[in-house]
Amino acid sequence: MPRVVIDNGVCPNSTVVKIDSARSPGILLESVQLLTDMNLWIRKAYISSDGKWNMDVFHVCDLNGNKLTDENLIRYIEKSIETSHYSKSEGYTGLTALELTGTDRVGLLSEVFAVLADLECDVVEAKAWTHNGRIAAMIYVRDGSSGTPIDGDSQRVQRVEGQLRNLLKADDGYQNDTRTCVTYGGNTHMERRLHQRMFMDRDYERKFDTEKSPIVSVQNLPKRGYSVVNLQCKDRLKLLFDVVCTLTDMAYIVFHAAIRTVGETAFLEFYVRHSDGNPVSSEPERQRLIQCLQAAIERRTVKGVRLELCTADRPGLLSEVTRVLRENGLNIARAEISTKDGIARNVFYVTDANGNLIDPERIESIREKIGIDELSVKEPVSCREAAEKEQQGGEPQDQQGRIGGGTVLVSLGSLVMRNLYQLGLVKSYF
Repeated sequence: MPRVVIDNGVCPNSTVVKIDSARSPGILLESVQLLTDMNLWIRKAYISSDGKWNMDVFHVCDLNGNKLTDENLIRYIEKSIETSHYSKSEGYTGLTALELTGTDRVGLLSEVFAVLADLECDVVEAKAWTHNGRIAAMIYVRDGSSGTPIDGDSQRVQRVEGQLRNLLKADDGYQNDTRTCVTYGGNTHMERRLHQRMFMDRDYERKFDTEKSPIVSVQNLPKRGYSVVNLQCKDRLKLLFDVVCTLTDMAYIVFHAAIRTVGETAFLEFYVRHSDGNPVSSEPERQRLIQCLQAAIERRTVKGVRLELCTADRPGLLSEVTRVLRENGLNIARAEISTKDGIARNVFYVTDANGNLIDPERIESIREKIGIDELSVKEPVSCREAAEKEQQGGEPQDQQGRIGGGTVLVSLGSLVMRNLYQLGLVKSYF
């Protein structure tokens, strides 16, 4: 069983999470996934594998750049890692999962939600990414009337699958087939699955702006039998997860690593071997690894306006809102959809049809057309910017836009609160 020590006295501006565990496949990714799913920012890390034992150290802070001070949260992290409780609670019971991959175009996601609304499928959770002309989405649905999974009705499944496949068909220009896919299940980590779908779709092979791509290099150390992977890019939330996820899915094992941030730039260094025990063995393999890591970082990097909608859910709401965006020529570059206790919490990153930023006045006009006051524009604030603002006397805000630090547990998301409740660490959750 892993041993976890959380220390607030070692570092002046971050909480140190130390994990000692027996080496096993995917153990590093599991730890990083746990921390990032709670919106904790990993600012520094040291990873070492000595024989059959892992020693990992993570320096983390919240989205405001502060240490973790809530004892319930600290106890939750310790217990989750030590008992693997977190990974066992990832499933979406009673929902049907749809996985989609295809050629992206303006308004495609809106059309997908419209089809699901017409087929009386309620969208409960969804995430969608676009990159290099491709789109990948994972959507959890249930029957709009009964609230039960739809995969028990084979004819309905065929209708849903057929109509979604028709939407995703397009002239690719890159390959003969469009690599569309609809599958069913409910036990996969959504963001890891999106990385896998994009990877299988070979989005890393498309041409994109190399001047603005993350800097990635791969060199071999023949005497030690490692390949050294170095990355340099702008720091952001979940960066380490995206990199470790890709290395894991490409069957590379991380033996040692060092991660640090200087200002807004992140520097990551990994000593890896392939699962067959060998370092990178050819130039094509090296180039592929570089391209895949660049793509993994860029998939979540969106240059668009962030729109947030938090309102009472109703049938057709998601279809209606995305239709208005489509009719006004806005493209959804990324989306995060969540519905809980009758409240819809949706986030859209939007650009114009050419991928450029949008005039704020245009957004205001669209909000009036939708007729929902709860649709707001949010400019993403980096952890460093939030910390600087707080030092200057500004009130820190969590990701829900609330003032102050008293709502830190709520801001970490319903999954954390639900698990804290199940563990008996809190008496109730929202």
